[in-house]
Amino acid sequence: MFIQTEATPNPATLKFLPGRPVLESGGTLEFRKGEETASSPLASRLFDIDGVSGVFFGSDFISVTKDAAEWQHLKPAILGAIMEHYMSGAAVTEGNFGDNSGEADEFFEPEDEEIVNTIKELLETRVRPAVAQDGGDITFHGFRDGVVYLHMRGACAGCPSSTATLRHGIENLLRHFIPEVEEVRPVV
Repeated sequence: MFIQTEATPNPATLKFLPGRPVLESGGTLEFRKGEETASSPLASRLFDIDGVSGVFFGSDFISVTKDAAEWQHLKPAILGAIMEHYMSGAAVTEGNFGDNSGEADEFFEPEDEEIVNTIKELLETRVRPAVAQDGGDITFHGFRDGVVYLHMRGACAGCPSSTATLRHGIENLLRHFIPEVEEVRPVV
């Protein structure tokens, strides 16, 4: 098994491509240090590595975020854990998992539903595929008073260039297509 690695714009996150499906459902899952990872044998295995502070699963990639540890020490252990997991034949997640993007927590006024649907469509077709290339994800959280609130996940969370991505990329895109959008803010 050959696992490719790619740098992301976030120096604390590396993207691992195992050449096999990670989440076949097509959604995403994110685990942060201290979260319950019992439902994911692979996430548990990765968090057993000292220095791993976050794990993000996409459809065909795994993004791993580190704390102060150095990649030269972590990368071989992460590659080994991913390889051992896939060689064991175990599932990436146990149980029925959907996308944990927090759709149930969304907020917007009923009269803004058409605007929100357009925002979601633009995020789905133009933004999410681009940020998935960088090992992350951006999902809709809410819309109020011209402000769009987005969840930054995976490599996007804590990335030094995420502010530029929001302001110069996503905000400009949304404002171009939706005049009601005045600003884009991350949800912490």
